[in-house]
Amino acid sequence: MLKSALALCLSLLLGSAWAAPAAGLSSPDGRLRIQLDIDGEGHARYSVLRNGQAVISPSRLGFLLTDAPKLDRHFTLTARSERSFDERWEQPWGEQRYIRNHYKELRLTLTEDASQKRSIDLILRAYDDGVALRYQFPDQSMLQNVNIGEELTEFNIASPATAWWNTAFEWNREEYLFKRTPVQEVGLAQTPMTMRTDKGLHISIHEAALVDYAGMNLARVEDRRFKAMLTPGSGGLPKVQRRAPFATPWRMILITETAAQLAESRTILNLNEPNAIGDVSWFKPMKYVGIWWEMHQDIATWGSGDKHGATTANALEHIDFAAKNGFGGVLIEGWNQGWDGDWVANGDKFSFTKPYPDFDLERITAYAKSKGVQLIGHHETSANAANYESQLGAALDLYSRLGVVSVKTGYVSDAAQARVPGADGVVRYGWHEGQDMARHHLKVVQEAAKRQIAINPHEPVKDTGLRRTYPNWISREGSRGQEFNAWGNPGNPPEHEANLVFTRLLAGPMDFTPGIFGMKTRQPTGVATTWAKQLALYVVIYSPIQMAADLLTNYEANPKPFQFIKDVPTDWSETRVLNGEVGDFVTIARKDRNSEDWFLGAVTDEHARSLNIKLDFLTPGQRYRAHIYRDGAKANYTTAREDIVIEQREVKAGTSLQLRLAPGGGQAIRFEKLAAR
Repeated sequence: MLKSALALCLSLLLGSAWAAPAAGLSSPDGRLRIQLDIDGEGHARYSVLRNGQAVISPSRLGFLLTDAPKLDRHFTLTARSERSFDERWEQPWGEQRYIRNHYKELRLTLTEDASQKRSIDLILRAYDDGVALRYQFPDQSMLQNVNIGEELTEFNIASPATAWWNTAFEWNREEYLFKRTPVQEVGLAQTPMTMRTDKGLHISIHEAALVDYAGMNLARVEDRRFKAMLTPGSGGLPKVQRRAPFATPWRMILITETAAQLAESRTILNLNEPNAIGDVSWFKPMKYVGIWWEMHQDIATWGSGDKHGATTANALEHIDFAAKNGFGGVLIEGWNQGWDGDWVANGDKFSFTKPYPDFDLERITAYAKSKGVQLIGHHETSANAANYESQLGAALDLYSRLGVVSVKTGYVSDAAQARVPGADGVVRYGWHEGQDMARHHLKVVQEAAKRQIAINPHEPVKDTGLRRTYPNWISREGSRGQEFNAWGNPGNPPEHEANLVFTRLLAGPMDFTPGIFGMKTRQPTGVATTWAKQLALYVVIYSPIQMAADLLTNYEANPKPFQFIKDVPTDWSETRVLNGEVGDFVTIARKDRNSEDWFLGAVTDEHARSLNIKLDFLTPGQRYRAHIYRDGAKANYTTAREDIVIEQREVKAGTSLQLRLAPGGGQAIRFEKLAAR
């Protein structure tokens, strides 16, 4: 009797606080539903269900403003419209040539019933593999200049879960090892943050279309409830300063049954606008070598002197190697003046047009062109965006004249030490993912596009799918790359790449720089993978530019495993994630966009694994020669890392392969289409 009375009281209390959903919509397949509720005080909250079960419990919406009352209560629903959308679009380059963009959308106008009667539009979208929401500030007299102190968007995870996350607001930007903890133990996290509920559902929270806005992090408030925490504004300014009308980035929640389905999602691209720069056929996905790893190994230096790496002679040698082995480009770091002394602190000393005396830029670019090789430009800024912008036009014009069609940019500095030019022209210290730096990165990409130049930033603003709108934004770093295996303390552990696939790589391509054969490095334990895993990374970690990152001498000494690096493409027509678990293992198959060949990569963590793969992705009735690069019997990431077996066998669709992966190991396979008999 007492229990019944308590239940009745609870029901009445909940009923007084929450009416029936004010609005909602379901995904095209009907399995996901996102809905909006407004309580008796006019607080708006959204929730997400899958097959009728809560995934995101009621979660707060709204904003704190720095110069006006907050926007989060006294709301009434004053307008609504709904639409469905279904298209098939083509990527000019990518991991998937054709992408379906199929969703349902609901636009809701929320208006205050208080004195100011300000309005804000809330746009909800539902896809089969996730949901998204964004705010739109309309043009209105009561709120023209919008100064945001904080966004109040919450993500209240309905069920217990394990989370894979990377700490936010620390000195080394994004470059930390991923933590695996219960959701209740997450602190302040970057996005994407990936979770697996105790019932096996996979969830990833990120953002899409980050334009002229502060990057979003996730702060756990209590239990499993998180709130958006925007990156601080430069020099103590509001986190976001905009003039209406404008839209915020999308807050995206991927929801899938398996980890593999997370990795196959293209929703982040679909949440971005179509190509805004037109034809980009001048950019060709490619592999490249470079004057880079020798600096990380302390064999050469970026700065001038006896050990200077970027010399004319060294550059010509790399161009010859690239031409001989069919590589499209050569990256050369340390060619320009400004690297001497404490360049991390003195980014204002960099010149982006003046080479060191021992580097003949004109001769080198002409020689590369004669060999059918492109020089990949390099602009390290030390996060001094103000200095870079002051030279940007001249620097890009120089590269355009010399035929340099892609540039790696760098923003090495401690977090919150970027020097950024604000909209008012004042240079302030800021964060790498603050609003001013988001503006800066997009400006660089737009200016480069005018000159038919592609951009690959390191220490970047996060990837939010803008490569769809600006296809010259080809790749970026944004997590721990291979260089940590050269000098990191610690280096990257064996689970690192299997973490990346289901976390950082959900955002977009990563210039990870695989392909190391020299396992002994400055890092005491060396490279914690096998050779076979290094080869598999060319398939597993997607980027339209892939570096053969090791010293040329290591490739010349090992032509048989190097053959896979020469063969593997960087542009794909199809991608299939065949299996995987976050941080444990993954197997990915991709089809070459320019042939009928398929390539497969599988990697594992510190545990040996045996994975059964059925080759259902191959064309039925067609024969293939499988060129297999697998771990040898003694292979192990701590000892016999170089133990590799290279063999061939004939296969066809439906053939089953048993992939045996050593601890820290992997397997790479090329499926070469054979002529009909």
